[in-house]
Amino acid sequence: MQEPIILPVGPIAANCYIVPGEGGGCAVVDPGGEAARIRRLLEEQGLTPKIILLTHGHFDHTGAVKELQEWYSCPLAVGAEDEELLENPPLSLGQGDRFCMKADRLLREGDTVECAGLSFTVLETPGHTRGGVCYLCSGVLYSGDTLFRGDCGRTDLYGGDWDTLRRSLRRLAELPDETRVYPGHGPSSDMGTEKRTNPTLSDPAV
Repeated sequence: MQEPIILPVGPIAANCYIVPGEGGGCAVVDPGGEAARIRRLLEEQGLTPKIILLTHGHFDHTGAVKELQEWYSCPLAVGAEDEELLENPPLSLGQGDRFCMKADRLLREGDTVECAGLSFTVLETPGHTRGGVCYLCSGVLYSGDTLFRGDCGRTDLYGGDWDTLRRSLRRLAELPDETRVYPGHGPSSDMGTEKRTNPTLSDPAV
């Protein structure tokens, strides 16, 4: 599998990931804004989105979804418990019609999403939101706002809960050290580094 293309987008630089697959197809993870910029990059790379995967429903991860769907007619998948964030934008801090959308697939623990020869396994990791998920694909973890390099997501927004997030972090800490971590914001890492240096994983309370 090729390395994902990383494109920080939107007002708070959420990481949009373009994951190349077979036959010019790809998955797009968390297209948070700047749809035209994402489209230009896709065209430059000769890639066509076959699915949009959301790690959660906050506005900074969903802002380009509707335009990409209009251009490419690709389905949208999100954790089942975050459906309400897509259908009621104020809950996700989104304002305007572009933040109101309908998921084509609601995901649960252990589901597999297949596209363009890629296989994403769904890990339910609530805490930042009720329906937060991570995607595991060929030794790569797309961790959204559950796990950052050296930190983790906030829990003071709608649906957030610190105790729940701690359980999700404990679960991620069980992944192999060599697992690459591509978070919703900031630089990438790997699970070995995070287990050694990230206080949200190394704290015994976690």
